Amino acid sequence: MIILGIETSCDETAASIVVDGSEILSSVVSSQVDVHYKYGGIVPELASRKHIEDIVPIVKEAVTKAGINFKHIDALAVTQGPGLIGSLIVGLSFAKSFAYTLGIPWIGINHLEGHINSVFLESNPPKFPFVSLLASGGHTGIYYVKYHTDIELMGQTRDDAAGEAFDKVSKVLGLGYPGGIEIDRLAKKGDPAKIVFPRTYLDKSDFDFSFSGIKTAVNRYIQTHGDEYKDQIPDIIAGFQESVVDVLSYKVLNAAMEKRCDQISIVGGVAANSRLRERVIKDAETKGIKVHIPSIDLCGDNAAMIAATGYHYLKNGKASDISDDVYSKMTAS
Repeated sequence: MIILGIETSCDETAASIVVDGSEILSSVVSSQVDVHYKYGGIVPELASRKHIEDIVPIVKEAVTKAGINFKHIDALAVTQGPGLIGSLIVGLSFAKSFAYTLGIPWIGINHLEGHINSVFLESNPPKFPFVSLLASGGHTGIYYVKYHTDIELMGQTRDDAAGEAFDKVSKVLGLGYPGGIEIDRLAKKGDPAKIVFPRTYLDKSDFDFSFSGIKTAVNRYIQTHGDEYKDQIPDIIAGFQESVVDVLSYKVLNAAMEKRCDQISIVGGVAANSRLRERVIKDAETKGIKVHIPSIDLCGDNAAMIAATGYHYLKNGKASDISDDVYSKMTAS
């Protein structure tokens, strides 16, 4: 089954051609970083306008790179939510029209399920069941994955997502947007033990998160240290990053032990963070747990993960209806 995947949940316009939910023939992602950089974050109206400009050429490029033409496409999968409503509408409207014109089935996909299924686009994917940590700019949660389409939410952030905290700390330190890459780079130059920030575990026996407090702690440190903080930025960043990583690693491994799983995955944009990858792999090794992390290109928002997830719904006869609409908040657990 050859599936065209489309992803427009936030600020990337992406299209991909995937065969049987595992073989990527093409994956094209158009970033809007240059559009939003000067605002220090995503401006929803600008994001949706840019999707309108980009979606047709991006889909054409994905099809061309795959070495096929439109008549070879068997079905279409598109992000239905959660995300920015204006951005989602662009992708869903295009998908409905495209599928109707070609007379092929289409399926709306939960963006978070897409991230969780991204590990199945790599060789040697995890075996069911396993526990997955999804950490991105908009979402942070832990999931018990029984099958591609059978995913149970175990816990999630009560306020800021991990990636959102990264962006906000980056902004307050004047490092720019997006913050994840710059924080990863600068943290390697700092000493995480020099400036210690609080770890917000909440209840250590559950799997919820809270990252607004660590953001506030960094802001308070800056306010109470005058201009001297400018010489401490690498140490501040390293200490902040270590605080977030400590909590993420502890929670996902604790969840795996509760579910008696010997495999976990880390997915989403924050899964590209080198310290998180290093730390979880090291901590998991002591507990006999194997860690699966997608390649960097599959950590961020992409359409290959949407197409891969769509395959598992479509092969079981599920499809969306022309009346289906987008949704902004997480509705699937």
